[in-house]
Parts: sequence; C-alpha cells; structure tokens
Amino acid sequence: MKRPKIISVLCIIGFIMVVFAFVNVFSPDIKKIGMAVPALYGAIIAMQFISLVGVWYFKQWGTTAYLIAFFSKLIFHMLINDTGIGFYVFVLVSIISAVYFLRYFTKMNPNF
Repeated sequence: MKRPKIISVLCIIGFIMVVFAFVNVFSPDIKKIGMAVPALYGAIIAMQFISLVGVWYFKQWGTTAYLIAFFSKLIFHMLINDTGIGFYVFVLVSIISAVYFLRYFTKMNPNF
C-alpha cells in the first residue's frame, strides 16, 4: 500500500522535532544532571529518528519503535523534571502522530 499523505506530513514534522531535540543532547543543562545522561538522551533521540524512518517506509516495526521512543522520552523528561512548553508540544504532536500511525498499523508492511 502507498503511504498516506498524513503519515508523510507527520513524519516530516517528526524529523524536524528530532533535529531540534538532538541539539539538546549537547546542552549544558543535560550535562549537569549526570555523566551518562547525555548518552541516554542521545540514544532515545536516535531511536525516535530510526522509528520515524520505519514509519516513513510504512513498516509496522516503525510504529512499535515510535511508541517505545515516545514513552521513553516522556519518562526521561518527567524524571529530570523538564516539563516546559517544548515538552507539552512534543507530547501533543507525538500523541497525534501515534494515533494516526496506529490507525494505519494493520495496513503497514509487517516485514523488516
């Protein structure tokens, strides 16, 4: 099946959000929390990017990985008490994206 336009738009928005989130990996605020925290946050952002690539290619594993990355990032931000306006924008866009990704989940390719 061809990828629906709404999935393409949500993936592009997601890619833009990943670029802005990747910059935060190197921020002094993240480094102050702990020595391994930037590496953990970078792994979560990398997983988010990889999952969006999977959704872009209309693969079921992309949606599954997107949900795992979403909840990982959500828990991470809550644990470090980083709940500013960017956090709420991330949550809103991610929930909308997840709803559409799950809506088309059965039409996605189950193979790797």
